Parts: sequence; structure tokens; C-alpha cells
Amino acid sequence: MICLFVILLMLSGITAFATYTELKWLVDIHLFNNNSLLGGWIYKVFLALQDTNDKHPLLFYGYDWLAFAHIVIGLAFIGPFRDPVRNKWIIDWGTIACIGVLPLALIAGPLRDIPWYHILIDCSFGIIGIIPLLVVRRWIGQLATME
Repeated sequence: MICLFVILLMLSGITAFATYTELKWLVDIHLFNNNSLLGGWIYKVFLALQDTNDKHPLLFYGYDWLAFAHIVIGLAFIGPFRDPVRNKWIIDWGTIACIGVLPLALIAGPLRDIPWYHILIDCSFGIIGIIPLLVVRRWIGQLATME
């Protein structure tokens, strides 16, 4: 479960390295109609990233650090993987971080004019992420009683 959590955490972060390229590919293959709700949003985000890439590519350095942060946070979970009982606090910390996704998305999303359905997608990262952590926390409790 810890490995699954870390892999998904790192993958979600690593995608930030190539955000512009990924969205350009998505727009180029016409997977979503630009007149649809989701397709229109994807195209709007792509245009903003294209403008940023053309005029201010240095801002993508922040995306690089975002991706790096996901990798570093994932590495923190080596502790509970190696010694779960002693490092249970990392699971608790990850759980708190997953809970923190909700207020961040619900507060910052509307302030940044993010559509409600995208805010729900962002909230799902915290909701889905907390599930394996709660399972691992329960398993660690069982391990602790066996010791």
C-alpha cells in the first residue's frame, strides 16, 4: 500500500515537468471538443500555458519544483516502509496532508477561477490518497500490538 501511494504521488508530481507538452498533445489529438465543458477548460489552460511558454518560460521552473517536491515527499515514505511502527508519524503526516488538499482546493480554486468540476478532481487526490494511508495506519496498529 505504501508503494502504491508513493508511486501515484510521484507520478502525479512528475507530470508537472511536462505540463505544456502534455496539454499540447491533448489539444493536438482533439480528444475533447473545445466547445464542450471539459474540452473548453483544457483548451483555455493550454492557451494560458502556451502564452506563458512564449513570454515567460521561467515560470515553468515553479512546475519543476512542484514535481521535485512530490518526489521528495514520496521518499519520506521509505521510513514507514522500512520500520512501520517507529515511523507511523509519517503516515499520520501524509493523512493530514491529504485532508489539507480539500480546504486548499475549495478556497484557492474559486479565488483562481477554477471550474467546480476541476476543484472536485483536485479534491479527489486527497480523498483517494488518504485511503491507502488509513489502511496502512490500521496495519501498523496491528503490528504494534503484536510487538
